[in-house]
Amino acid sequence: MSLLASDPDTAPSAEEPPDTGARHKLTTLTGLAALSLDAMASVAYGPEAIVLVLAAAGGHGLGFTLPVTLAIAVLLAVLVASYRQVIAAFPDGGGSYAVARAHIGRRTSLVAAASLVLDYVLNVAVAVTAGVAALTSAFPGLYDERLWLCLGVLVLITAVNLRGIVDSARAFVVPTAVFIGAILALIAVGLFRSAPVSTEAAAGHASVLVGNATTVGTLLLLKAFASGCSALTGVEAIANAVPSFRAPAVRRAQRAEVALGALLGVMLIGLSVLISRFGLQPVEGVTVLAQLADASFGHNLAFYVVQFATMVLLALSANTSFGGLPVLLKLLARDNYLPHVFGLKADRQVHRHGVLTLAAVSAALLVFSGGNTNTLVPLFAIGVFVGFTIAQTGMVIHWRAVRGTKWVGKALLNGLGALLTGVSAVVVTATKFHDGAWLIVVALPLLVAGFESVHRAYTRIGERLGVGRIPEPPHRDRSLIVVPVSSLTRLTSEALTAAVSLGDEVRAVTICHPDAEDRIQTEALERDWALWNPGVPLVRVTSQRRSVGRPVAAYVREVSAADPGVRITVLIPEVEPAHMWQRLLQNQRGAVVAHAVRHETDAVICRLRFRLLDPPLEVQAAARPSRTTCRGGCRGHVLSRRLKNER
Repeated sequence: MSLLASDPDTAPSAEEPPDTGARHKLTTLTGLAALSLDAMASVAYGPEAIVLVLAAAGGHGLGFTLPVTLAIAVLLAVLVASYRQVIAAFPDGGGSYAVARAHIGRRTSLVAAASLVLDYVLNVAVAVTAGVAALTSAFPGLYDERLWLCLGVLVLITAVNLRGIVDSARAFVVPTAVFIGAILALIAVGLFRSAPVSTEAAAGHASVLVGNATTVGTLLLLKAFASGCSALTGVEAIANAVPSFRAPAVRRAQRAEVALGALLGVMLIGLSVLISRFGLQPVEGVTVLAQLADASFGHNLAFYVVQFATMVLLALSANTSFGGLPVLLKLLARDNYLPHVFGLKADRQVHRHGVLTLAAVSAALLVFSGGNTNTLVPLFAIGVFVGFTIAQTGMVIHWRAVRGTKWVGKALLNGLGALLTGVSAVVVTATKFHDGAWLIVVALPLLVAGFESVHRAYTRIGERLGVGRIPEPPHRDRSLIVVPVSSLTRLTSEALTAAVSLGDEVRAVTICHPDAEDRIQTEALERDWALWNPGVPLVRVTSQRRSVGRPVAAYVREVSAADPGVRITVLIPEVEPAHMWQRLLQNQRGAVVAHAVRHETDAVICRLRFRLLDPPLEVQAAARPSRTTCRGGCRGHVLSRRLKNER
């Protein structure tokens, strides 16, 4: 530290303060933009989901749109209040996983984590396909290319997130603001309309109202409520990503959560009021939101602005998963339920492995579905309801444990939320089971089993390593360094220099195969070695097979068996080329030897990189004559004759 502080070139200047990583974290505004897109975009299909279910009861059923939406808004308020408390109680993020792990149990926490993982992955696929579907609706000629369009959008979102969550948030602030402004303007203008200004968008499209309407019963209302609850997906994302916020992270995350709840509630209720006021009916091929925009603004530029803003936000709402899932994967990795690589961060505070894994799995889902939204929607939102229920139940136990002020009221609030979301989870799963929801029912336990398997593996590794126990004090053993060589070069000299600096004894090993050409080369190497006389013995190892790694590993095993007390290190010299493309010219013998020694012996592997730099032009000119002389090779009688002449 003192050396860095005294060096004017490396010490931080007053104009450039050290980067603590805060600039790569979220503010309240950027957090709202980065982590609320999923919830905001659900405005486009949440009210429509309610209307489509109530349409089974005809026009009379559509009259219950507003009461169902108000019930969903009440649940939204309960969830926002609950997750605001989750943020304060669990500032390390994780949402329902963290709550369940602390208050319910390990297995339940894994169910919560698995449900969130599935929800995040499906959200990416559904969001991208829905956005592309809006695009292909406007431009039908692109319909056959929808899969490639989906993959292109996914690549774009992934690239933005690899630059950092703050950069992605800044990129999405404008689309989010345009969408929110457009929806609020639609509601405000529509409230001053006594009748629709235009119905051109729905003209010529068949109504989906059934002729033999059913009665509005409890089951139908529950089904409509459960379908409309798809608008609540994404509410938990901010609680899952609290560490991504700037300090004070808890306060900023709570503000973002409240702002999300307020905006989402106003938009859902406002749109439902307009649906009832205008008496809109669902029609094939036109969304309810498009009909509302047509009714409020007319079929003009404002109508297309709403459609375009909806299309963009639907496509970009996948960013919510890219903000929340990597943090959840980091927590699972910290608890040894996922590979530890998911806990690593890149320079821009990005959990790069989590981002890339999410992108890869989402791409596989897009290919599986062919870019078709209807294939994925039945799988959507079930996982998040499971997570909601577990989180609410855990918070009830939390309030009973802490018994702070007004804990009874808080526990009742969370208990009500757990009941409502639990009922929603059961209803959604039952009604969509045959439409593909059974995949989630199967995938949840499989994912939990995978977490358990990883945890058992880490437990066994920890027991073998003695993690948590004080190890024996270190002691010195006699060391032997084995250096595989095939020729006399500067690389050989550098490798032996490093070897004699590291160990008590050094042996160079060369592999000789039975064919005549190889025997001649080995004999020439032995003559050259004797003339060079580096002070290190050259050991010939004969192998009947044309391999390099296994003969070296066999020699190491033989030496280890003859002298069990010696510590053997295999030092493998390798060339590091000056240009990336030159790696294609290498024979990869070093990697082959390292692989064999690693799998067949307990020896330490040391790979010495000898970096080749492009020399200046004058050095190249001076080196040309000697290079020409040695063009035929520097082994054998050419090098032997040169060494004899020098002596």
